[in-house]
Parts: sequence; C-alpha cells; structure tokens
Amino acid sequence: MTWFDRLKDYSKQQTDKLLNRYSTQIPLGIWRECPKCHNRFYYRRFGNFDVCPQCGYGFRLTAYKRLKLLTKDYVQWDMDLVTKDPLHFPGYADKLQHAQKTTKLNDSVWTGLALLEKKSVALGIMDPYFIMGSLGMITGEKLARLFERATLHELPVILFTASGGARMQEGIRSLMQMAKVTAAVNRHKAAGLLYIVVLTDPTTGGVTASFAMEADITIAEPKALIGFAGRRVIEQTMNQKLPDDFQSAEQLQKNGFVDEIVPREKLAGELLQLLSLNQNDVWRTDYGK
Repeated sequence: MTWFDRLKDYSKQQTDKLLNRYSTQIPLGIWRECPKCHNRFYYRRFGNFDVCPQCGYGFRLTAYKRLKLLTKDYVQWDMDLVTKDPLHFPGYADKLQHAQKTTKLNDSVWTGLALLEKKSVALGIMDPYFIMGSLGMITGEKLARLFERATLHELPVILFTASGGARMQEGIRSLMQMAKVTAAVNRHKAAGLLYIVVLTDPTTGGVTASFAMEADITIAEPKALIGFAGRRVIEQTMNQKLPDDFQSAEQLQKNGFVDEIVPREKLAGELLQLLSLNQNDVWRTDYGK
C-alpha cells in the first residue's frame, strides 16, 4: 500500500468516526426521505401539506391531520361505535388498543358533517395509521351510516380512502362490509346525489374492489398506490414482470379508472368547485339526528 492509499484510508476512518459521533446528536425527523423518489430533504421543506418537494408525493396523513387541512367546521358522527374482537383473534385486542390510542379514532375511518366554504357535505376520511386503514365491521357500519344520512338529508358525500383492504382479524365479517357499503352507495346514487372519492396512498384490496371505485367523480393524489392484489401475487400468477408505475395513480388515469389527479395543496379548492356546481349554500347541524 502506497503512502497515498494509507493517507486516504486514514482520512476515511476519521470521517466515519466524526459522522458516527455527530449523527447521534441530530434529532430524529430532521431529515425525511420520500418513499417514491427517495429524495432526502430538510423537514421544513415538507410544508403544511406533508408533500415531497421534488416529486409531489403526498405522505400518509392521519384522519385528523387531513380534516384540519380541509375545514375547521364539522360535526363528528358515530363516536359511540367501538370495535370489538368478535373472533378472539390472537393479539387483535392489543392492536386495537394501540391504534385507538395513536389515532384518537374508534376505528379506521372518521365520519361526520363538514362545512367547506358554506357547502355542507357528508365527509369520510380513512386513516392509514389505524391498522393500515383496514376495513372492519365498525368501519363498514360507519361508512354505511355516512351514506344513509347523506341520502336522508340529500347531501353529497366526499370520501378519502386509504386502506390495505379487509381486516383479516375479523374474518368474513369484514368482507361483508364491502357489500353493505356498496348497497348504501347505490341508494345514495339512486337518489340522484353526488359521491366524490379521493384515492390516497394506499388504496388497495377490498376497498378498491368496492366503494372506492363506485363514485361519480374519482380523484387521486399524485403517486398514490391504488390496486387490488399486490405486485408479487400478480407477477407470480401471470409469470410476468410488471412495469415500475404499475398500480400508480398516473397509470390508472391513463387507463380510465381515475378522472383527475390533484396535488394535495389544491385539493380543497377542487372539491369546493365541484360542490359549487352541485349544491346550494346550506349549513345545518341536525343532519346526524
């Protein structure tokens, strides 16, 4: 080894020591990495909408964080419904308790009456941090009631989906929610009322196979993962390598499954414009009765 190689090796060792020393002093969360483009950026560049400054991917939000971005005027519905453990699935009770404590929700969806610039709307927001937004019995019940109240009071529905699919810990009971919610959606549609869905990352499984794809207007956030079965399952079934943008919002728009891709910071304005074409300026608080 030449003297130059020894000097280079020594310099690298000293640099690694300094990096290891000071990396422990950097607070967690200062630097973020986008899961889509893998760009690393200072957390203040996140902005108020938690969006990657390079590719525009919207990071996953809790239901309450998304609600805060939309409106300050709302009335929450069905707070008394609480998920139980019907099959006594091992570890499920602990998962529920942790999810409820983390998200401040009784299950994986927030539902209620919201006011968007004097436009009344029945609003549903699925939370990916509640057992990956999975569809359980209470989730299905809350969504069915959301559409039933909207039908009764002639309200449009806006639903933000974010889910890994049906909740395995509740067995066939979770799968039955797909049909129950779809029936409520159809009654709402038969009444001539507007249903807008916003597909966020991720929207997959039984949610995609039912009410997430039944709206009058289908909006998606940029780079959102949308699909039914996972990439690995499909590749093994077809014995083919799938393209990198498979199941992306952009690919679904090209194939006619998504009407519009709207950046998160423009979403509230877009929803308001769609509601303005559909609804009079009416705000009441007795819709949940």
